[in-house]
Amino acid sequence: MTPNGQRPPARSIPALKALPRPVYARAEQLGVGSWTPRHSHPWVQFSYAISGVLSVHTDQGSYFAPPQWGVWIPAGVEHWVHTSTQAQMRSLYVDPNVAGPSATLCRVLEVTALTRELILAFSAFEPEYPLGDSAEARLTAVLLDQLLGLSEVAFSVPLPRHSGLLALCEALIAQPDLAQGLTEWARSLNVSEKTLARLFTRETGMTFRKWRQRVRLLASLSALQEGSSVTQAALASGYDSTSAFIAAFKRLFASTPGEVFQAR
Repeated sequence: MTPNGQRPPARSIPALKALPRPVYARAEQLGVGSWTPRHSHPWVQFSYAISGVLSVHTDQGSYFAPPQWGVWIPAGVEHWVHTSTQAQMRSLYVDPNVAGPSATLCRVLEVTALTRELILAFSAFEPEYPLGDSAEARLTAVLLDQLLGLSEVAFSVPLPRHSGLLALCEALIAQPDLAQGLTEWARSLNVSEKTLARLFTRETGMTFRKWRQRVRLLASLSALQEGSSVTQAALASGYDSTSAFIAAFKRLFASTPGEVFQAR
């Protein structure tokens, strides 16, 4: 939201009919609340934030990535992107012919230090950089090799197709510190708590408690990236106990908040 409470205008989507090269870079400085409308394109996209936290949403789930990770979006997958903080974003568009085996779901990948430097160097190239045995083409080949070898991390949240559950999930993603539990949500959907619990697990593959915990932990990444204290991030994401927040954070990310953002 802007300071006056209005949603900022949508970010423009490049009107590309074809990629000028097998790998193409787009660099952007994003303000608070930046967003793109739902769209897809015939090439793979790797969205990476040098600073800030990206959230990429599809019909199958939501994917979150602070600077240590990026989101691989397969060709043809409809998605929309949102940033709750300021962010410096680098988008790499990759021709499917050089992107490796096709996939149907987004993936969050861990960005190595080498890959990060390659992305920064490649983003400075002209759109129609030299091909053949040029220095640009050689660096591009190394970058592509590194991208295709990045490790996947499980920093996504599956979304249900059931309309009532989807509305519940979207409300919690938008406001992760909502206090309502399964009992209150079941009452609002006019079903029993047991029925809602079974439906939620069937639709998402996770219990409501684990799903909400993951949403809250992923939401805390934005606050931590902006410089909030661990206590502030814990409270903003619905935790009453800082120690409980740190323990849950470490179980999901295999690092404490301080370790994840020590290079912020």
